Amino acid sequence: MKNIVALRTLKSHWEKPGREDSAEQLKAWYQEAKQAEWKSPNEVKEQYKSASIVGNNRIVFNICGNKYRLVVKVNYEAQWIFIRFVGTHKEYDKIDVTTI
Repeated sequence: MKNIVALRTLKSHWEKPGREDSAEQLKAWYQEAKQAEWKSPNEVKEQYKSASIVGNNRIVFNICGNKYRLVVKVNYEAQWIFIRFVGTHKEYDKIDVTTI
């Protein structure tokens, strides 16, 4: 993807006490997504089998064996990703994933 917006969202997550375990996986996801040229949700699913396509161009990725959730909005035509949310399952349960 040409552009990934809001890397600071990932960084602020792994810098929180007790969440340092997510740093390496979030950095790896970022690098993989930066290299990707996804044209559709199906291409994302080919690379990330456990990702959930939730509508309104949102995708949910499982981080650290599903300990955390990462929600992104993808514009396939423009080749950009906007990081919308990263947090625990408890925090995830409090959001509307299709509008965040």
